[in-house]
Amino acid sequence: MYQDIVGFALSTPEWLHTLAEVGTDAGLFLFAALFAVAAWRAWRAPARDLALVVAGPAGVVLAYIVSEVVKTLVQEDRPCRGGVATIAACPPLDDWSFPSNHAVIAAGAAAALTLAWRRLAWTVFPLAAVMAFSRVFVGVHYPHDVAAGFLLGAVLAPLFALLLVGAVTPAVRLVRTRLSPR
Repeated sequence: MYQDIVGFALSTPEWLHTLAEVGTDAGLFLFAALFAVAAWRAWRAPARDLALVVAGPAGVVLAYIVSEVVKTLVQEDRPCRGGVATIAACPPLDDWSFPSNHAVIAAGAAAALTLAWRRLAWTVFPLAAVMAFSRVFVGVHYPHDVAAGFLLGAVLAPLFALLLVGAVTPAVRLVRTRLSPR
């Protein structure tokens, strides 16, 4: 399946290659902006709502750390090291393939955003799926790397966010008290 996707990708127009390479990182910036908008929306909501927004990125970071540990344990070579022509340059030798960190971060951000702002689910999950798939399209991951990364991010990031929300909620209350006019 990897060979078929990469072969198809190479036959697509150059603008699509650029979009696939740049789009994943640009999508992550979009998710960061959505967290900022979600925080703005939740500023006057109950403290727990804002705490969920604040805990979301922390949950994504923790899911990323877990994926890095898994990468170190599994040490699967990148598929682009097998002499296959790809759109993207192959990462260095010590940058392992399984699971895809981009997929972990994209799915984790989508899931954490959905915890805080449920209506975004129909937008952020398809965007995360496209961002994750782009890693196979450009040739730097196998499909199973992306699927595992997506699952890890979608499960772990919101789980970590929910575990952190109890500790973050009092901090949100404190910040609100300090920033409110007297």
